[in-house]
Amino acid sequence: MAIKRKIDPFFWITVFSTGTVVVFILFPLIEMVFQPSVQDLKDAICDPDVLGSIGLSIYTSGMAALISFLIGTPFAYLLARKDFFGKKFVESIIDLPIMIPHPVVGIAILGLAGKNHWLGQMMQQVGIQIMGTVTGIVTVLTFVGLPFYVNTVKAGFEAIPVRLENISRSLGASLSETFVRVTFRLAWRSMLVGIIMCSARAISEFGAVVIVAYHPMIAPVMIYERFTAYGIKYSQPVAVWLIVVSLLLFLLLRICSLPKENQK
Repeated sequence: MAIKRKIDPFFWITVFSTGTVVVFILFPLIEMVFQPSVQDLKDAICDPDVLGSIGLSIYTSGMAALISFLIGTPFAYLLARKDFFGKKFVESIIDLPIMIPHPVVGIAILGLAGKNHWLGQMMQQVGIQIMGTVTGIVTVLTFVGLPFYVNTVKAGFEAIPVRLENISRSLGASLSETFVRVTFRLAWRSMLVGIIMCSARAISEFGAVVIVAYHPMIAPVMIYERFTAYGIKYSQPVAVWLIVVSLLLFLLLRICSLPKENQK
């Protein structure tokens, strides 16, 4: 005779929590996606200003991810492989942009780039403008997205056995050759995931960007402007298209990050 096993109450707690979280996240987004009419969505995507703002968001977040890749990869490798005095403090500094209010980020960057600061004066002399420029937007997005890239890639490097690098070095390869031929090849998927995380964080940034560069408008700033000026009816279609574009980009990146055998 089969013994009927009693379901533990904790199981129902996990089921309830799972359902609550899924509904909490999906319900507002689904409602927003289906509230605008097809004509509203068509008018929005045919608007040159909307296309320009979404394109600028994609471009600037991509540039932020590229810069994070170039300067963050060696830094993440150092954090993953070396122990040094003050390492925990440095790691805490990397996480600061995640925790501090993002309008503070915008104010801090403008303070450095202003004409009253020596750095700002030097930048102006060589023709670099931060306020109200694409350069300023990319600077802000790199600031807020870099921690996500560094932390992701650092975890990827830590997962690679050090002995593989030691074997490469013992066979006569330099540190640079070992990194390119061994470490990079094993960690490239973590780097791609880091780029996804950085881009995702950057494309959604609003608080710091609106202080540094209200114009030219990225998509989140345009959504805010249309909401404050015309209401929810005119801001929703732009938000829906930004969600669609972001979803397509991230799906493409996720597919590219899958192992080759899973893509067959």
